[in-house]
Amino acid sequence: MAKVNLKNKNRMLFAFGAMAVLLALLVIRVAWIQVVKGEEYTDMAIDQQTSDIPIEAKRGSIYDRNGEELASSATCYSLWVRPAQFTGQYKGEKATEAASELAVILGMEASEIEEKITDTENVLVKLADGLEKAEADKIKELEITGTEISEGSERFYPNGNFASVLLGSVNAEGAGRSGVEQQYDEYLSGVAGRWVKDTDINGNTLSYGEKLYYQAEDGLNVVLTIDEVIQHYMEDTLSASMKKTGAKGAWGIAMDPESGEVLAMSVLPGFDPNDATDPLLKGEELEEFKKLSGEEQSAYLSKMWRNPLISDVYEPGSTLKLMTASAMLEEGLATPNTTFTCEGSYVVSGERLNCWGAAHGTQTLTEAVGNSCNPAHIQMALQMGKDTYYEYLDLFGLTNVTGIDLPAETTSIVQDKDSIGPVELATMGFGHGVAISPIQLITAISAIGNDGILVKPHVVKELTDSKGNVVKSFETEEVKQVISETTASEMRKIMELEVSTYGGSAAKIEGFRIGGKTGTAYKATGGQYSSETYSSFVCMAPMDDPQIAVLIILDTPTKAQFGSVTAAPAARDFLEKVLPYIGVTPQYSDSEDASSGGGYSYVPDVTGLTFEKAEAVLSEAGLPYEIVPHVDKESKEKISDQKVADQYPKGGKKINKDNKVYLYRE
Repeated sequence: MAKVNLKNKNRMLFAFGAMAVLLALLVIRVAWIQVVKGEEYTDMAIDQQTSDIPIEAKRGSIYDRNGEELASSATCYSLWVRPAQFTGQYKGEKATEAASELAVILGMEASEIEEKITDTENVLVKLADGLEKAEADKIKELEITGTEISEGSERFYPNGNFASVLLGSVNAEGAGRSGVEQQYDEYLSGVAGRWVKDTDINGNTLSYGEKLYYQAEDGLNVVLTIDEVIQHYMEDTLSASMKKTGAKGAWGIAMDPESGEVLAMSVLPGFDPNDATDPLLKGEELEEFKKLSGEEQSAYLSKMWRNPLISDVYEPGSTLKLMTASAMLEEGLATPNTTFTCEGSYVVSGERLNCWGAAHGTQTLTEAVGNSCNPAHIQMALQMGKDTYYEYLDLFGLTNVTGIDLPAETTSIVQDKDSIGPVELATMGFGHGVAISPIQLITAISAIGNDGILVKPHVVKELTDSKGNVVKSFETEEVKQVISETTASEMRKIMELEVSTYGGSAAKIEGFRIGGKTGTAYKATGGQYSSETYSSFVCMAPMDDPQIAVLIILDTPTKAQFGSVTAAPAARDFLEKVLPYIGVTPQYSDSEDASSGGGYSYVPDVTGLTFEKAEAVLSEAGLPYEIVPHVDKESKEKISDQKVADQYPKGGKKINKDNKVYLYRE
């Protein structure tokens, strides 16, 4: 009996010891979990029990000066997955099946989806974005644990490759990548919100849980100074000029010389900002692009998005002669009738500098500008001296950036004044040996049209909220008085004679007073001039009260090179459309045939009519038209009963019968 009791006693002691050890281990484990790992597990619990969904702010729209939408944000949806919640419910074949169901809707590989949604190292994974409502609804119907749908927006450009380099585009995260989208990203993007809520293991909201909702603050709308119709006219003109001259590129700016408002800014060829990483290439060019390395493709795309009107410099050639002549007149060193002699060349410090053509003989300053005579402008620059010449380079804003509200504006390349000699000064006098940006040139020349006052160019007119209230306006900013009103008036007369009598005659339009200056400059490559050129024409109209200044540049035209036969005709085509549109009425002189006005017609008001009726009215008036956004033949029939939301030019405007009327649909 004693032995039995002793045996039981030992067993009890062993059991007690084992329990004590287990209890000690349990205490240690609890201490490990609650003390050592407590903070980590608390964070894990919060992550599992808390749903924190980002709420995208709606990006503001971009409008032209008349309220036409150029860029907007359409509602779209994003699919988020919480891997920890998903793997808690789906394992093995069940997980594969769920991934396959999502793959069908998303158009993705099931294996790729399964890999992402089972990666428990990430608390929250964005599986897809840019989804349409129908796709989001189908995903919701699957009721897959751990999946969440958030509402966002996707950028949309209704006109595709229209003003693309100016507008720019956004990246995958919706941030501005170039152009206006980049420059005004701070205002357009708004402030994102959040929806924080307590959920159960399946991701369902707990009725007794805490909820925090931070409303997203939508971005502001940007209203441009651009006029969509003038932009259309510019792009149509440049496109036709590229085909006609064989140029590899064409650039154009139109601006109000008094306010500095840019009315049109175009760079061709552009790109489609709806898919900015897909260049508009075909055939062999597209195949060559595909063969490029990732780094090379990135460099190609960056160049494609680049705005050469703002970010590149070029030798302006003879267009800069307007600045040289202005300086001579302003300094009192010459009058419009002061004479200069051209023998076909001019020797400076032993170096012979040629004129572009035959000798011009004795000519007045006015005639010298009209003849685009190099020796005459060499004499002007040398007579001024480098101190005075550089002073006017600075006054005209050619040594600093203009400050235009677009990204990546470059500065000019001007030799240091102390390092140049007579030859360098002489060549600068006729537009060589100095490189400036196109925006610098048109801003400088616009001062002549604005009674000598230089203004800061800008592309944004105002910022508005979602209700259309103006939050911020951008007014005209005068920079400085460059030349006197008298000198500006004399220069406008000289520019007008350039078009009516001299080298810019290809830009002449009967009934309209147009002044301008041609320019042709050879490209500098590797420290030497090549055979390729930039051919340009800068002009204003009407010269008694300039309302528009225009610069057109053709990059490497191959069928002809001189600006007088490439860019000047393009400017004529553009102004012939624009001047009647902006309300400039033709005034015919005695020497002009007033009957030429028969090529104009008043635009009928078709706003509110069905497209079918509007087409009939315009056809009867003999006016071509274009529907915006563009529709193909099949879609055209479908919208025949829809009403015209707006039109440009407006009803009652007088335009050339060859000009298009743009009909806008909702």
